[in-house]
Amino acid sequence: MNFVVDASFAMAWVLKDEATLETDRILNSLGQGAKAFVPVLWRWEVANALLNVERRKRATQVELGKHLTLLKSLPIEIDEAAVHEAWGATHSLAQQYKITSYDASYLELSIRRGLPLASLDVELQAAAKAEKVEVFAGK
Repeated sequence: MNFVVDASFAMAWVLKDEATLETDRILNSLGQGAKAFVPVLWRWEVANALLNVERRKRATQVELGKHLTLLKSLPIEIDEAAVHEAWGATHSLAQQYKITSYDASYLELSIRRGLPLASLDVELQAAAKAEKVEVFAGK
């Protein structure tokens, strides 16, 4: 099953102390024909999260390189059309649910594509559920 994945969920794929049976199950689905979709900002969010991991001494530069190699190898497709929704549907969702525009971009993408959302962000999960979007919460 295809899905939208946010940076918080993807980090659980590379940081073993954040992994759960659910995050591993979703990761394994990517090797079995599923595809993940992300808005353009996803790469910056992941890169920033990995910088914070390094700064907190949770991983070395070598380990971060391996994490990026893994993420690059996955069937994750960037949805370029999400950019056109930034000042429209995405902005409206952010206002309605009092979430960041960044988080709203994942929700907008899930709604537009009719796909489940994989996220560990509690506020984003709540907004997705309010929009009747299926959520993979990592539990």
